[in-house]
Amino acid sequence: MVNRRFVVAGCAAAVVVLLAASSTLAWSSLARTNHLTFSAAVALPGVVLSPGSYTFQAGPQDTHPNIVRVTTRDGRRVLFMGFTTPVARSHDSRGLVVSIGEAPAGQPKPIMAWYPSDSSIGYQFRY
Repeated sequence: MVNRRFVVAGCAAAVVVLLAASSTLAWSSLARTNHLTFSAAVALPGVVLSPGSYTFQAGPQDTHPNIVRVTTRDGRRVLFMGFTTPVARSHDSRGLVVSIGEAPAGQPKPIMAWYPSDSSIGYQFRY
């Protein structure tokens, strides 16, 4: 009798923990989405984004947290999806959303890292 109560209490606790974890994951995934607009062409590994608005999302649809997906603003077309490396945002770059690298004249500049709004951690793209 005591063992049965212990098992039932343990299962109930596990369900509560899972519900709390899933709601936290859903909230945190919203915090890792930004809509960005570029006035000039920029590059990501294997793709060039022409001027326009795009959606950047980390850990889309409960995938690995270091996977970043970039879609058209409306989300209908995936333009990039790949692994990134976590990178800390420096204190002097609090307003920075993306870090842009250098490129030869006439070539789109590569996005080196994306920093979600209000996050101290960013995602460095692997070239």
